[in-house]
Amino acid sequence: MAATAPAPATVPAPEPAPARRPGPPPRPRPVAVLVATGTSTAALLLLVALGTVLHHPLLIPPLAASMALVAASPDLPLSQPRSVVGGQLLSALAGFAVLAVAGPGLWSAAVAGGLALGAMMLARAPHSPAAATAVIVALGSPPFWTFTGLLLASCAVLVAVGLLAARATRRTYPVYWI
Repeated sequence: MAATAPAPATVPAPEPAPARRPGPPPRPRPVAVLVATGTSTAALLLLVALGTVLHHPLLIPPLAASMALVAASPDLPLSQPRSVVGGQLLSALAGFAVLAVAGPGLWSAAVAGGLALGAMMLARAPHSPAAATAVIVALGSPPFWTFTGLLLASCAVLVAVGLLAARATRRTYPVYWI
């Protein structure tokens, strides 16, 4: 009878290192906080002033969130002009489409917010604050042309203030336009 060779000893694989959970982001420099806060406040005050002159509200809650992204994180894809303007426009259109089909209401608003996200993703213009614009449209039934025109003008103001802040602080904004 032939002797069989002993099976080679297997060395157990080392235990993988435990996944390290990242902590909160590093604390920003005080100057960066002041610049972002000042930029955001200036842009929002400008929207209020222009709205007062035009007798139409230009400041809606999603635009405050949009400006927070542009001022505090100008390098993010969510902060780029394509995403700010395109995301807001697509979301408003999603809101108006749902409004036309289902009428105003909470159910319509929920559907509009979800459809807005899908439209932004397909268009490669992600901008999370804009989903709230779709909700506002589906809840409030604003006049299409007035709302859309004022929304686009407001977005242009936000991007312009972002550009001015970038020039003043020697930062790069936008990273890309289209």
